[in-house]
Amino acid sequence: MKLDIIGDIHGCFAEFKELTLEMNYDWSSGYPVHSNGRKLAFVGDLTDRGPQSLAVIDVVYNLAAKDMAYYVPGNHCNKLYRYFLGNKVQITHGLETTVDEYEELDSKERMEIRQKFMELYEKAPLYHVLDSKRLVIAHAGIREDYIGKHSSKVKTFVLYGDITGEKNPDGTPVRRDWAKQYEGKAAIVYGHTPVKEVRKIKNTYNIDTGAVFGNKLTALRYPEMEILSVPSSMPFVEEKFRAL
Repeated sequence: MKLDIIGDIHGCFAEFKELTLEMNYDWSSGYPVHSNGRKLAFVGDLTDRGPQSLAVIDVVYNLAAKDMAYYVPGNHCNKLYRYFLGNKVQITHGLETTVDEYEELDSKERMEIRQKFMELYEKAPLYHVLDSKRLVIAHAGIREDYIGKHSSKVKTFVLYGDITGEKNPDGTPVRRDWAKQYEGKAAIVYGHTPVKEVRKIKNTYNIDTGAVFGNKLTALRYPEMEILSVPSSMPFVEEKFRAL
């Protein structure tokens, strides 16, 4: 199994395309295809805050529908799904950019992108266990004893991290550093918390290098465990890169 696992894209479609081109993916069919049979994998949070969330949805939907990529949802994906269901959600924390794009479409285009995203989300597992249990892809990570489980507690952990219930001064949830306690054999590849450089602790890899906050978009190539990044075109926002 050869994968190129990409961190949180957050609507940064140009960086996503550039990164896949750097890894020799061909876009002539309208989505990235690798001649050597490598597949892409996504750690969630495809949308929100960046300029082209709907374009990212479209490409990832096409790849997943053709069994050419692995996708797991992030907390932003979960919120967009609830918005498309018609649930009452706050159109804040980045969702407003995706909704603005969506509202600019005509009714037929809206229906199409809504159906694509909902199908992508509904068919996705909460997390992927791959390569004979040697690799786990989970949006905010996963504890070793949660692998194989799907309770509401596990779902909260995978989407939001190991939250304490308390809030940081900026309103974000306080999270425990679960990676430091991880002792499992499977490599855990995740995102969710922006870091300036890929954060490897034990057998865990945080690959969300804050593309939407002006740093870079990163791929972890598996099983080589090589890191490849492209710089972001977005303005740099220092305070988004919290120490854990």
